[in-house]
Amino acid sequence: MPRRALILIEGASNGPGYVRAAEHLDLHPIVLSADPSQYEYLSAEGIEAIQVDTDNLEALIRECFRIGAIWDIAGITTSYEAFCAIVGKLCLRFGLPGPNPVSIEQCCDKFTQRQRLANAGVPIPAYRLAANATDVESSAAEIGLPVVLKPATGSGSVGVRLCRNSDELAEHTTYLLSGEHIWRSSPRVLVEEFAQGPYYCAYTMENEVIGISAADSGPPPHFVFRECTLPAPLTDDEHERIVEVSLQSLRALGLGWGPTGIELRWTKRGPVIIEVNPRLAAAPDPQLIELACGVDLITEHIKLTIGHACDLRRKHSHAAAERFLIADRDGTLAWIDGDRRAAAVQGVAAVKFHVKPEAPIVMKGDYRDCMGYVVASSPSRAQTQAILERAADLITWSIKPFSILDDQGQSAAPRIRTKQTLSDGSD
Repeated sequence: MPRRALILIEGASNGPGYVRAAEHLDLHPIVLSADPSQYEYLSAEGIEAIQVDTDNLEALIRECFRIGAIWDIAGITTSYEAFCAIVGKLCLRFGLPGPNPVSIEQCCDKFTQRQRLANAGVPIPAYRLAANATDVESSAAEIGLPVVLKPATGSGSVGVRLCRNSDELAEHTTYLLSGEHIWRSSPRVLVEEFAQGPYYCAYTMENEVIGISAADSGPPPHFVFRECTLPAPLTDDEHERIVEVSLQSLRALGLGWGPTGIELRWTKRGPVIIEVNPRLAAAPDPQLIELACGVDLITEHIKLTIGHACDLRRKHSHAAAERFLIADRDGTLAWIDGDRRAAAVQGVAAVKFHVKPEAPIVMKGDYRDCMGYVVASSPSRAQTQAILERAADLITWSIKPFSILDDQGQSAAPRIRTKQTLSDGSD
């Protein structure tokens, strides 16, 4: 039995991957969480989990001292952006490798991040910070519609919306500032120029760009990703320019230890940084990277965390893609099916559902609209796309309206998602 432990703060989407990688490295994973029961894989796989207030640094320090009396703590890390700074502070306290907590905190504040990028000459959209509706309105007038409104802190596109006219601007401002949006601190809204162009994400480890993906999102006003492909279809010059601006942003923000996800759009000005996220991208992106170039970023991140050198050499060059299963309406999930058929398609690497029948489906316009995903890979982009289409077409679901009855008092027919269309259940 291993005597060295890896402490993981909270679980998040990459949690199972970190647990498996830790065990593969002969480490004993211990998850600290405010509510361990929210992560089903912990009990299913018999992973040690301890309940503790993960927002409380002193409580975490006490728990780490208690664990250290039993285990040799090899490292402390997280896969959840909200806890990256507190992990950095824990690593400093216990003399372990980790990220710079000051740099992480500044990066997680989108306004401060914008300031530091701008000061370093990194191309970014025009922006303003607003604390009230008057500020939002005047900032939008200065920048010019359309603009993107987003909370100055947060992730997963929560609270992010494109406002194309004054009505949408007023509506979303009211949502953000009236109490509907949950703030962890005083409300601060970022008003940004809408940078238009293809979306890309650069995945980095330390100071090296491992891969660049291209992604498509759903219809405005929201930014919900529907599909992602790696590597992105870029010319050599485009690739080089994205790498250059990505590394420039890391230097400007004092990052460069561990993983980072850098979101960009290719505009008339070339690559423009939309956001820098100081953590590993959420699942299934790490799997996408491993399928495309043979680099397991979760394992390599853990190696850094325990003081080992990481190996970022590409093992192969394939095309990988992911399709997200996005809910199309509010209601109750009657059923979702086809995962086994989709998984049996040659070239499919993963099929996962996040929801179960009878789960309430409420469209949020952010990552929470995703009900699952399909991942595929092959030697070529065209072949991978064909595999992904075939597998995704095998997955269907039905969402029943919330408490809607027909004229006879019977439940209304559910909407069924089929291969080509959405029907009302009548055909």
